Amino acid sequence: MPDSRVPRRRRFLVCEPRHFAVRYAINPWMSPDRPVDVIRALDQWQALVDAYRDHGHTVERVAPVPGLPDMVFAANAAVVVGGRVLGSRFRAPERRAESLPYEAWFKERGYEVQHPGSVCEGEGDLTPAGRWILAGTGFRTAPEAHREAQEFFGVPVISLTLVDPYFYHLDTALFVLDDDNVAYYPEAFSPGSREVLARLYPDAVLATREDALAFGLNSVCDGRHVFISPGATALAGRLAERGYVPVPVDLSEFHKAGGGIKCCTQEIR
Repeated sequence: MPDSRVPRRRRFLVCEPRHFAVRYAINPWMSPDRPVDVIRALDQWQALVDAYRDHGHTVERVAPVPGLPDMVFAANAAVVVGGRVLGSRFRAPERRAESLPYEAWFKERGYEVQHPGSVCEGEGDLTPAGRWILAGTGFRTAPEAHREAQEFFGVPVISLTLVDPYFYHLDTALFVLDDDNVAYYPEAFSPGSREVLARLYPDAVLATREDALAFGLNSVCDGRHVFISPGATALAGRLAERGYVPVPVDLSEFHKAGGGIKCCTQEIR
């Protein structure tokens, strides 16, 4: 394939994992009995920030708050479309306080911010994809939040039902390659949702369960470079065949909490 993929510079918001830990279990990946190596987590997170900057992207930071060990997962805190911000209302009580510092960060910079009335976990389940927003439900974000997002942003929202608890957020089962295509793991979705995705994206890059369990779909693409878990080797090969350039970044310490590259990355549009 010709070398024709064109990257687009992005602006990302991240949160240093200074207080990262696994203190509770709210998804199948989490076990308080598995200790987190905070120093290793800080090194891995910094490598992701460096990779973004090395590829021309802007990275901004929100200050971490003691007592919020999952605040590092910036994607869950909001979704930003056209300079408007829909914040988060977390399903798990342990995470609900995370929404406040993120919403304050956006408000201090002049963004219009709306706090959702229903359970809504930001870019974890709401994925802007060109002409529409792909929206996950089944484990975290409520269907009512999909309607709320459509009314707030004025963008069509396409609801997709997740059925495998290991892929509890949409961003663990699908990521956007560009305005016209995605990569995803079909079996993470209900039969009807698989049919919707097949109709919308007949040329999608399909991942295996092994790719998905390696957090290969918790990736970030700038239109050319795909920042991806090094464990998703088969998926990286398929992406390279399509003309994308995989950029492996190891965030394995964050897998202990059910997160990866995309979970740590909020895109400011």
